[in-house]
Amino acid sequence: MEYAGIGGFIVLALNIWAIVSIIGSGASTGAKVGWTLLVLVLPIVGFIIWLIAGPRARGSLA
Repeated sequence: MEYAGIGGFIVLALNIWAIVSIIGSGASTGAKVGWTLLVLVLPIVGFIIWLIAGPRARGSLA
């Protein structure tokens, strides 16, 4: 699957945000690696799954 133009940029930006949030979360190292791989291997589906069920970053307001 190829992502081009503004759609590709949006997917890239969301995945970078997800990975930074995963790394900053309080999850175990194994969980962080798993979530990061999911987001990298399945960019759109992985992001959606992470958004629904993934670890939250430390210091979030929620």
